[in-house]
Amino acid sequence: MATTNIWQKFKALIPEGSRTIVTITANNSNGTSQAELRDGSVVTVKGESVEAGQKAFVQDGEIKGSAPELAQYEVEV
Repeated sequence: MATTNIWQKFKALIPEGSRTIVTITANNSNGTSQAELRDGSVVTVKGESVEAGQKAFVQDGEIKGSAPELAQYEVEV
């Protein structure tokens, strides 16, 4: 009787690596861009598909696409 591991099947549904939303500050014209994180730190990421001033999804150090401009709220609980 063959058995399947439900945990392994569940993990296969979730993409590996973390996805972060950044603000692109500059395209470097060499296949990379400068991006600012929410805490204000600046990182270099692969890709130039998003224009400066726009938000982008970054996964594993690479731009995956544009992110929507949504309002952000902080709530104390």
